[in-house]
Amino acid sequence: MPKTILIVDDSASFRQVVSIILRSAGYEVVEAQDGKDGLAKLAQKRAHLIISDINMPVMDGFEFLKAVKAMPDYKFTPVVMLTTESAQAKVQQGKAGGAKAWMVKPFDPPQILAVVKQLVQP
Repeated sequence: MPKTILIVDDSASFRQVVSIILRSAGYEVVEAQDGKDGLAKLAQKRAHLIISDINMPVMDGFEFLKAVKAMPDYKFTPVVMLTTESAQAKVQQGKAGGAKAWMVKPFDPPQILAVVKQLVQP
């Protein structure tokens, strides 16, 4: 049974690109358009890994990360922040909130697959 990865990003085209990369590597993918939508998707389907942007409407990535880590079922689920933000203060805020990895857009497909494979097996 393939592992499920939730992608949370307000860019539909970006979600599609990441989905294609992950599906081609054998993962099941669920997409959400913002943090609030991401929380709703987590209530419907168990995710083994979460990839989230920071800058999103409705609920940003930091609020989403905090909400995820407050959920007993997801307290230990790895979260990768994939964003245009590279400021050290933002990276530290993400790590303090429980993010396991921080990647800056744009990225290479092998780079994201390497991070995902370190955190969860297909």
